[in-house]
Amino acid sequence: MALCSVCSYAQTDSTSNKPDTLPETPIATTPTTANADSTRVVTADSTSKKHKIFQPNPKKAGLYSAIFPGFGQIYNRQYWKVPVVYALLGVAGYFIVTNQSHYQEYRKAYIGRQTNDLSTETANTLLYTTNQLKTLQDGYKRYLDITVLLTGVGYTLQILDAVVFAHLKNFDISKDISMRLQPLAMPNGNAGVGFAFRMKPKSFNALPKEYVSPF
Repeated sequence: MALCSVCSYAQTDSTSNKPDTLPETPIATTPTTANADSTRVVTADSTSKKHKIFQPNPKKAGLYSAIFPGFGQIYNRQYWKVPVVYALLGVAGYFIVTNQSHYQEYRKAYIGRQTNDLSTETANTLLYTTNQLKTLQDGYKRYLDITVLLTGVGYTLQILDAVVFAHLKNFDISKDISMRLQPLAMPNGNAGVGFAFRMKPKSFNALPKEYVSPF
């Protein structure tokens, strides 16, 4: 009896000292901030690749305009300039053909007057004297030369336009770039006046840079 009592007491004491335990509850898993940030970075990178800034090659732009007028402007995505180029070429072509036609007409008539060959005369040339035909011939020859010269200048300008625009496609012309006059201390100790060029970087944390150039 005593032994049974001792065993019963020991079992009761061990049960009372056992700590209370709570049932485990499942923990809901949520996406971490790191995963969300990485997803956002990947999306931003893919978006930046899709919207890449177009920077034309000046050499290609000049070569295209030299081979085919206006094609350099198309390469630079300045499509509105193409009708302007071809309108000027059309006007130049019209004056070249007109001046060439009148020059040949009056020239042949003038030579025919000198050789008594009336087969070169037209209804228009019969209205003028020999001296007048000579004057008209020289005048239209001069107009033809000027027209050809201006056409060559226009052809060169459209090439230069394509090259220059390709260089300045993404040039920053914001208010952060400025120029002003200010007093300047010369290296020899004298005072002078110079131009101060101020270029402020786009980063707000960077300090603006200033360059001074004397006259």
